[in-house]
Amino acid sequence: MAIDRWIALVILMLCLAYGYAAYFTMDQLLPPIMKQRPIWPSTFPKVLAIGGILMSLSVLLNLEKTPEKTDPADINLSRLGEYKVGQALMLLGLMVAYALLLRPLGFLGATFLFLTAGSYILGERRYVLMAVVAAIAAGFIWYLVDAVLGIFLSPLPSFMNGV
Repeated sequence: MAIDRWIALVILMLCLAYGYAAYFTMDQLLPPIMKQRPIWPSTFPKVLAIGGILMSLSVLLNLEKTPEKTDPADINLSRLGEYKVGQALMLLGLMVAYALLLRPLGFLGATFLFLTAGSYILGERRYVLMAVVAAIAAGFIWYLVDAVLGIFLSPLPSFMNGV
């Protein structure tokens, strides 16, 4: 079986478990007044589970159209060494570091470091431009989340907030 079918099988199993939870366990805890509404908190998970099941079954049963000729954008596992796997792994590690540093450094500091380090990993070498773009992006995203959406997001490190 091809790797896309194995992945589809794993996604099918996850969607079946997610669908079971959405259909049989989420609705039991609802108060009676919520059960009278047309849309419940489990409606979107049910739709996601059904969509995931249908899509993974279409891949498993080979219902999608196969390309006529080989696409150069397809991943060839026999040439895995030619891909930039190191960059991808460094970016994944950077994402984990971002999540761990979000509270100690605050949103602005962690986001600035994430954006500058990420652009360095991807090959950008204009350091001033990297710093300016990262600072503007971090500040703009923080402003949107904090002021526009009204969600408090600590911009400063935890030792400066007294937390």
